[in-house]
Formats: sequence, structure tokens, C-alpha cells
Amino acid sequence: LIPAALLIFIFCFYPMVQALILSFSKKGTGGSTFVGLANYQRILKDKTFQQCLFNTVFYFIIQVPVMLVLALGLAQLLNNPKIKGKGIFRTLIFLPCATSLVSYSMIFKSLFAQDGLVNNVITAIGFSRIDWFQNAWAARWVIILALIWRWTGYNMVFYLAGLQNIDYSVYEASYIDGATPFQQFLKITVPLLKPTILLTAIMSTSGTLQLFDESFVLTKGGPDNATITIGHYLYNTGFSYYKFGYAAALSYALVLIIGILSFVQFKATNGGDN
Repeated sequence: LIPAALLIFIFCFYPMVQALILSFSKKGTGGSTFVGLANYQRILKDKTFQQCLFNTVFYFIIQVPVMLVLALGLAQLLNNPKIKGKGIFRTLIFLPCATSLVSYSMIFKSLFAQDGLVNNVITAIGFSRIDWFQNAWAARWVIILALIWRWTGYNMVFYLAGLQNIDYSVYEASYIDGATPFQQFLKITVPLLKPTILLTAIMSTSGTLQLFDESFVLTKGGPDNATITIGHYLYNTGFSYYKFGYAAALSYALVLIIGILSFVQFKATNGGDN
């Protein structure tokens, strides 16, 4: 175990400690200067960070519940033994997760371009074209749709695994007792999948709050920082403006936000217990 533990320490724990130390300093041409809590105090007054926080939380509030509900519904549907070709459908729904970021970003940019398919459909039914990437709210919705398209299949696989561990005799017994499919879903499926739902909720929360790729590639954070995320702002601060101390402070602020939300989810579901 020593080689693996050593690698984990060098590439994970050591950088984390160094980042924490760096967050209390200001790195300039003459080296690092200790500034105490100045970087954290700056976060509270940073208007750009507040915009990033709003954008990121907006993505989280809309995208995560919709994605998880869709994933659970698809898993329930594709777990039905009467459906033929389930393997093909499962593969097709999971494929977006395996698609490279550049490829799927190009697809979405093409779909939502001024002369793209989405605008052509909109104009065909009598509405005006939308400049998706120059309108703040429209650009946010493009990112949400992209996230749902890409990650729904990933979460569906977790739910499918959980559903296949539920003994089918439980459903048969409830059917004999007169339970409808909807009652079976609410009273059997959801309670027995509670640990899996908690797992996917925490993973999705962490992933969405750390969102970087879609903001960076699809919209470049625009227009006017309307779609920029905390992860994207952190990257810009550290690697575009070379303010490593403030970037480190931003990273730990993000860790704190993720920790609080994950703790709330854990407590709200009673730790995944039925």
C-alpha cells in the first residue's frame, strides 16, 4: 500500500495543504507575502464572485433535480422486463456521457447558432429567432440543457444498478395487494433506492458547483460574465491574471459551499436510511 499512499499524498494531499497556505498569501514578482484573511475578505466584496455564485447556484437548482428525476424515470422504464432491446436504449442514453467535450460543444453551438436547427424550428412555428449566446438567460438555459443531455445517462446507470438489486417478488406482492404502478414507484422503488439517490445527488451537487467545461467552451463565460461559474472564475484568476493566492482562497470557498450543501442533503435524507 505504501507506493499508492505515497502517490496520493504527493498528488492530492500535499497540493491541498499548499493551496490552503497559499490562500493566506499574496504571490507577486518578489515572492509570497502573508496577508492573513485578506483574500477571504475580498471574496465577500467581489461582485464578479457574487455573479459566479448566482450562476452556479442557478444551474444547480434547475439542472440537478431535473436530471435526477429524468434519470430515475428512464431507469424505471428500462428496467421493465417486457421492453425489448433494452441494451440498445441504455447504451444510447449513456453515450452522451462518453462524448468528448469538444465534440458535444460543437454540436450545441451548431444547434443554437443564429441559423441553427433550434432557431429554424422556432421560426417555423411563428416565433422570432433568439440570439442564444448573446442573451444572458438564453445562454444559461443552453448550458442547463447541455448538462442534462450529457449527465442524465450517467446517473441512470446508478439507478439501474440499484433497481436490479430490488427483489421482483416485492413488486408482485404489492400488485396482489392492489398497488398501482405509481404507488409501487412511490412506496417501494423510491424508498429502496434512497441510498443511491443520495449518492447521485451529492455527486451531482459537487460536479455542478465545480462546473467549468461548459462555461469555458460553450459560452466563454459570456455575455458579460452572465454564464461564468465559480470554477471558471477560479481558473481565470489563477491562470489568466496569475493571482494564485486569491484563486486558492476561491477554491476553498468553493469547498466550503459544496461541503455545506452535501451535509444538508445528507441530513435531509437521514443519511440515505429508509
